[in-house]
Amino acid sequence: MEELISRVAAAAGIDAATAQKAVAIILQFLEKEGPKGEVADMINAIPGAREAMSAEAAAPAKSGGLLGGLMGALGGGGGLMALAGKLTSAGLGMGEMKAVGKELFAYAREHVPEEEMKAIAAKTPGLSQLL
Repeated sequence: MEELISRVAAAAGIDAATAQKAVAIILQFLEKEGPKGEVADMINAIPGAREAMSAEAAAPAKSGGLLGGLMGALGGGGGLMALAGKLTSAGLGMGEMKAVGKELFAYAREHVPEEEMKAIAAKTPGLSQLL
């Protein structure tokens, strides 16, 4: 996980703690919204990923800011908008979100068969906007 976090932090220009939080948030999103088998394989291929996801899930929830407020008012509770709200709350802008997503997927492609990565990208609603 340390190598992934270092790469993500460098690619997005963010600190390691924010990078770890962002990776955990994205992996949680993929676990919920993506194809189960392929996402599980990807998470299992990243040492420390499950622990980071568990730590993030146990952390106190922060307000989603303006985006989170709009989501709540509109009744939206999931999908890519919820992911963007969580990443915004973690301190990321849109450019940083894309950099994190691209580097996370580049790292995962080094450890998971390309067919599985393509399935994750194709079967997860809206994921192409993050990548």
